[in-house]
Amino acid sequence: MSLVRVHNFSVSLDGFGTGEGQELDAPFGHAGMRLVEWALPTHTFRQMGLPGEGEGSNGIDETFASRWASGIGVEIMGRNKFGPQRGPWTDEEWQGWWGDNPPFHTPVIVLTHHPRPPLTMNGGTSFHFVDAEPAEALEQARALAGDLDVRIGGGVTTIRQFLEADQIDLMHIVLVPILLGRGESLWDGLEGLEHRFHIEAAPSPSGVIHLTFARRDRVV
Repeated sequence: MSLVRVHNFSVSLDGFGTGEGQELDAPFGHAGMRLVEWALPTHTFRQMGLPGEGEGSNGIDETFASRWASGIGVEIMGRNKFGPQRGPWTDEEWQGWWGDNPPFHTPVIVLTHHPRPPLTMNGGTSFHFVDAEPAEALEQARALAGDLDVRIGGGVTTIRQFLEADQIDLMHIVLVPILLGRGESLWDGLEGLEHRFHIEAAPSPSGVIHLTFARRDRVV
């Protein structure tokens, strides 16, 4: 069976995966870009069109960053990753943060209590808006992914829900040496999570620590 994976998801030292006060011009709330600064210089993120000079770095941060797309057939994301709107859709012209050619290049399931028609973008990305619990969303994702893996892309609530449902096989968390003090915590309600996973840590010269979680009964 295909694996369910998380890649390049950053959390602060106090466990927050996003700051407080997400807005159109502040996707990570008061955290700004501090949670993802480690990734911006990498070759993988430069290829996504993020600002910076040159082709990008190829050190340990790039080694981890580059794994996010290999073998992935579909992504599942929460509505807050897709955009800043809440409640019923008042503007269906919003097509995500990424412009006309999003970096996913696969189908993407967007979890929302307010479904809307699918949205087809350039480059092979299509957004499918569904109201579903983790197991049902995963069933739909696997139908779209074929034999390829499923990536849980975030945000915090979505990853936590899939962890609570014990549906994640491989998870790459980046521990960033900042304190946010407030926001949305990834680890709430997940006491004892370490018993389900083999965990390895790899420090980077950039100051972050790459944590790899591999579920004990699926991946060695």
